Amino acid sequence: MAMADQAVRADLADGGDLWVSYHPRLVALHGRHAARLSQILDEVGWPGRAVVGEAGSRAAWLVLQHAVADPALARRCVTALGGAMARGDVTPSELAVLVDRIRFFEGRPQVYGTQMDFDENGSFTCWPIEDAAGVAARRKAVGLPLLAAQMAKARADLSQD
Repeated sequence: MAMADQAVRADLADGGDLWVSYHPRLVALHGRHAARLSQILDEVGWPGRAVVGEAGSRAAWLVLQHAVADPALARRCVTALGGAMARGDVTPSELAVLVDRIRFFEGRPQVYGTQMDFDENGSFTCWPIEDAAGVAARRKAVGLPLLAAQMAKARADLSQD
């Protein structure tokens, strides 16, 4: 699923269509992958490193991050990742990113500053953060890099797409 996701993203990027809108090809692919991830959760719980290895766990994480049209799945995974984190099977930063992603799609300020978007002027920026003064400490507590470093990397990655 991760390879298919990345192949479609690369194809859309090559054609200049990746950042224009949520492309119908991605909508369909992400929907199928979200449904399969939900089945996997039913069968084995969160497919973390102990269950599917590092590559499988990263693939499941990517599928979850791109399951934007399924907020119920994302909320369900907060609980699943919380349990997996308690077992040392996912990192605190993975759960932090999911929490922020849910808030982003709900239109609420994020907690850790992991979600970026284009503002009304077309500038790529950090989505608003709840208690921005405390974000550095929260990021450090879950193993995230400094916000400025994440922004620089995100902008560099964006310029390559």
